Amino acid sequence: MFNEQGEPAEVVTVGGEPHYVILEAGFRRHVTSEYVDRQVLSWLQEQISANQDLVTEGTMTMLGQDDLFTKAMIDASIKNVEDLIDQGLPDDARTWLGMLGFSITVDIHGDVVRINAPTGDLEE
Repeated sequence: MFNEQGEPAEVVTVGGEPHYVILEAGFRRHVTSEYVDRQVLSWLQEQISANQDLVTEGTMTMLGQDDLFTKAMIDASIKNVEDLIDQGLPDDARTWLGMLGFSITVDIHGDVVRINAPTGDLEE
């Protein structure tokens, strides 16, 4: 997670709720992580849904499983991404996305302006 100047956003807890700290000319703006995470998860869900067959096949290949039950479990998991939108992005998922090469750029209000995916930049 980065601001528009490429500075990383820190994650802090305020009142028991995680927030991203977005820097703006020395000022620390706090935006609830839920607000940003919902935008990212919605984008991920759109990408996965648009490529569901490819995602399912790739996952089955990666697992070394090519049977109807595995396909049904993977398809059900893909549909459960919607549940994550309600819950927010877990900390481990943020780390995992970063390790895969994703970076998110947000403006000072926490609106996603760019998602840098391993396959290239995508403007919001």
